[in-house]
Amino acid sequence: MDLSDIDLLDRDVFTRGVPHEWFTYLRNNAPIFHHDEPDGGPGFWVITKYRDVYAVGRDAHTYSSDSDHGGVVGLEEPLTPPPDYGEAKIMLSMDPPQHTRYRKLVNKGFTPRMIAALEPLIRERTTAILDAALAKGECDFVVDVAAELPLQAIAELIGVPFEDRHKLFDWSNRMIGSEDPEYMVGENEAFSAQFEMFAYASELAAKRKEEPRDDIMTALLDAEVDGDKLTEMEFNLFFLLLAVAGNETTRNAISHGLNAFLEHPEQWDALTADVDGAIGTATEEILRWASPVMYFRRNVMQDTSLSGVDFKAGEKVSIWYCSANRDEDVFTDPFAFDVRRQPNDHLAFGGGGPHFCLGSSLARMEVKVLFEELAQRVPHLSRLGPTAPLRSNFIGGIKHLPVAFR
Repeated sequence: MDLSDIDLLDRDVFTRGVPHEWFTYLRNNAPIFHHDEPDGGPGFWVITKYRDVYAVGRDAHTYSSDSDHGGVVGLEEPLTPPPDYGEAKIMLSMDPPQHTRYRKLVNKGFTPRMIAALEPLIRERTTAILDAALAKGECDFVVDVAAELPLQAIAELIGVPFEDRHKLFDWSNRMIGSEDPEYMVGENEAFSAQFEMFAYASELAAKRKEEPRDDIMTALLDAEVDGDKLTEMEFNLFFLLLAVAGNETTRNAISHGLNAFLEHPEQWDALTADVDGAIGTATEEILRWASPVMYFRRNVMQDTSLSGVDFKAGEKVSIWYCSANRDEDVFTDPFAFDVRRQPNDHLAFGGGGPHFCLGSSLARMEVKVLFEELAQRVPHLSRLGPTAPLRSNFIGGIKHLPVAFR
């Protein structure tokens, strides 16, 4: 292999799974690599080592997330202009201090106390989901289990009626999976999914104004930033962020977790033999293994250097969590799936910094509760068909995973 073999823009490669052989080569031979871009684009830097991914993620002053400078998603120059949100921005594409002010608005809905209060409901919903799947003896684990729990949890958290939860699933798939042929949506349809969600969010806001509740949506409508209430578009973008990020990533972590157990059945045996003792470390190992967001982009604000490589202001950099979480300098035997792994300081949630995953506590709880309940019910798992990875170089997703329970 050499550097000319590596094309991280080839989405079809990712339909066979994350190309870990490429990232291993880069970590060992070109840990900060300038990747070409077709059609005369300027190219972008690929950052693959744990220490460098961690450093960039924590330095918002040098490496911007702001949409004014390019945002956090998309390695190529866009072929069409992004949607016009006016002056509003999604929180993911803000920098401090603006990001800090807006994050405070939603932090109150994700405190450890509020998330802990959700656990009885999460466990109740998990039990119902698993009971329905187990009664059939086999299922598409992604559709029937992995997608259902995060959908139900985030719908509860943001006040979406239970019967509307699959609208979130559809909108998320059309936005996140727009490059996958199964979902058959083009860029315009992905944008239309956003605006369908915005229309729904506006209806929900109107209902909350008439009948306030003790939920995040009511809190956002009542919140002020520097004395100003959120505009309608700012509220819509908060709703989009919570709805999509709150179900898509956890769905894929759970799916990758089960797939890992199918590939390493001795680890399922280890978990089922000692659920109470192993579930905590198993949860962290599932998150490390899955790395459901494979990369985020940052944009260089001033000339700088990182690990001996010089960056110029205006250049694009990509920090690859799926590579950092397999870094041989940090994780012993990183390609072993080990439910007893300790320590396990993975970067699945971003590794700190201003954009550390807002829903990390909720995601951890969902992964933990689901595999805890599954391990207590199902001593034997078997695969009924191949795994179907999502065609995306951004989200490490699994679309289908047919399994049998015994």
